[in-house]
Amino acid sequence: MAEPAHTQVFGNGENQYATREDFRRILDEDLSRLYQLSFLLTADHQKAERCLVASIQDCANENRVFREWARPWTKRVVAENAIRELKPRPSRSNSSSLPSLRNQQSSSPTGHFTADALLGLADFERFVLVLCVLERYRANDCTLLLGCSASQVREAWTRAIETLAGIDQVVVSNKVSPPIRDLANVPVTRNDIRVIPD
Repeated sequence: MAEPAHTQVFGNGENQYATREDFRRILDEDLSRLYQLSFLLTADHQKAERCLVASIQDCANENRVFREWARPWTKRVVAENAIRELKPRPSRSNSSSLPSLRNQQSSSPTGHFTADALLGLADFERFVLVLCVLERYRANDCTLLLGCSASQVREAWTRAIETLAGIDQVVVSNKVSPPIRDLANVPVTRNDIRVIPD
């Protein structure tokens, strides 16, 4: 009796995997978004183009990705190629040695940061911020991609927010340090950041 159910679930083995045509459609639909991701990670147009081309080649060569996972897998390939290109590593700096980006903040009342401010972050901090906050990767996925510890991801996330905010200490949504499992789920806007006096 169990055999028919097994055949039902796995009978269309070839149909469950993404094809080149599936990847071509995803790339057609998401090319500008994938380039934007590549550029935000690499902070350089030429490196972003190289990463995107390598990602397209990787997608063309892949034949064992579930169709329903093809879109997120394509974004992950872009991130992996950017990581290979830049090899971002955690720094041991403190917030006082970080460059001030205060003049690069948007003057809009919503407090969003400009792309220049984001691109001005150190490589590792920028990767963590883009992957965990903008792309909503879970912190443990980020640690696996970047080959670092959860505490290094948490510290980089904090340094990136501090640098973008241009302050020495921040509280995000009334939590001094969000739990590592919640990093990707903490929506951060300028309104959520509060200065703590020295």
